[in-house]
Formats: sequence, C-alpha cells, structure tokens
Amino acid sequence: MFLTRLGFGSKVVVTGDVTQVDLPGGAESGLNAAARILEGIDDIHFSRLTSADVVRHRLVANIVDAYDRDENGGGNRAVRRGGRERRP
Repeated sequence: MFLTRLGFGSKVVVTGDVTQVDLPGGAESGLNAAARILEGIDDIHFSRLTSADVVRHRLVANIVDAYDRDENGGGNRAVRRGGRERRP
C-alpha cells in the first residue's frame, strides 16, 4: 500500500478511470468505493474530469461525451463535429 511510504509534507496523486472495470457484473469499481469511503476526509480530494478537460484530440472529447450521454440515458443523440451536427 503506497500510503505506508507517504512522508510528512508529501503529496500523492493517484489517477484512474472509474469506467474501466473488469470485475464481474454489478461489482463496484475500487476507485468508486475509495471515493465514496474517503469523501470528506481533510487533505483528500477527488477531481472528476469531463470532456472539457481532455487535452488530446477532439475525438476523445466526443467519445467521452457519448459515453456520458449513454450512461445518463441519453442514447443516440446528435453530436457536434467540425461545426456540423451529425448522428453518431
């Protein structure tokens, strides 16, 4: 466990993707569990990034948005690409 090596005055950044779960159906992501359990503890902060935070290719942002829409029951809504609206 990396916390055993955390020295005074040190900072640790842990990154992860809660959508990448290889557990059997219905099992909670370990990262989601950690965020739920540790939320509210002083000096622990969780940053949840969106497609607006993507600094790679715009296609990556479009993919993130598409999965967010699907997860929120949005299905196959039109997306904007290159100034034109298209169906995915």
